[in-house]
Amino acid sequence: MNHLFVDNLTVIDFAYLDPTRGLVGESWIADVVLGGELDEQGMVFDFSNVKRTIKRVIDERVDHRLVIPRGYQGLSWHEEQPDTFTWALTDGSQIIHRSPDEAIVWLSADRVVPSAVASLLEQEIKAVLPANVISVEINLREEEIDGAYYHYVHGLKKHLGNCQRIAHGHRSPIRIDRNGHRDYDLERQWAKLWRDIYVGSEEDVVRRHVGEDDVRYVTFEYEANQGEFALTLPEERVYMLDTDTTVELIAAHMADKLKVEFATDTIRVKAYEGVGKGAIAER
Repeated sequence: MNHLFVDNLTVIDFAYLDPTRGLVGESWIADVVLGGELDEQGMVFDFSNVKRTIKRVIDERVDHRLVIPRGYQGLSWHEEQPDTFTWALTDGSQIIHRSPDEAIVWLSADRVVPSAVASLLEQEIKAVLPANVISVEINLREEEIDGAYYHYVHGLKKHLGNCQRIAHGHRSPIRIDRNGHRDYDLERQWAKLWRDIYVGSEEDVVRRHVGEDDVRYVTFEYEANQGEFALTLPEERVYMLDTDTTVELIAAHMADKLKVEFATDTIRVKAYEGVGKGAIAER
């Protein structure tokens, strides 16, 4: 059998639910290997069609969505609101989510791991490829990061594309320079502060309350052009901004905070949004 491969085909930025970590932002790089017989052009599959076909399936199916493992025992649906579900965490708290169907992916597993998501994608990709393609192998992997990074989730209600979805996320490096020199300690401090965090906008908050489990919760709600979105989280898992949560405003927020702490120093923050993209703020 002949094989064709494409490394670094695309990056999927998404979020998923974990029993302990809660709402996790993630960025996975997708590599693909196709196996099959050669067609009349002497190819397994035309490279020019890889992005048009395979990348499109990967991006549309998982990118900027919330992946939910259907087999998790702590998952329950609301009978009165079928688009709403509750995710029970191992610490006794819970997460409640509501969104249009297009903002989520149901996974036939009890946990979200790369192999389970890859299996879902392989089945869907195989269905749209020509008959000479016999096998599809998807490898989903994290970027190798030399330094500090964090996982964050957010939603941008003003965005006209898929960023408007209330629970999508990223695994992101951060670089902080103080007076022209990289400050690894500050990078680690921010990475620790934003470990598995939801970055919320104050204007989207509709309620703060203490639940029956004595946990303090915050609820975000908004309407965007894809529909109505709502998310309730334990307050300790949320970092609030007074602005929207675009990466430009995130970088500016970090730089402003650091400038207050180091008033006489020159600060430069390079905040990533997933792999190979982001924003820079200088103060």
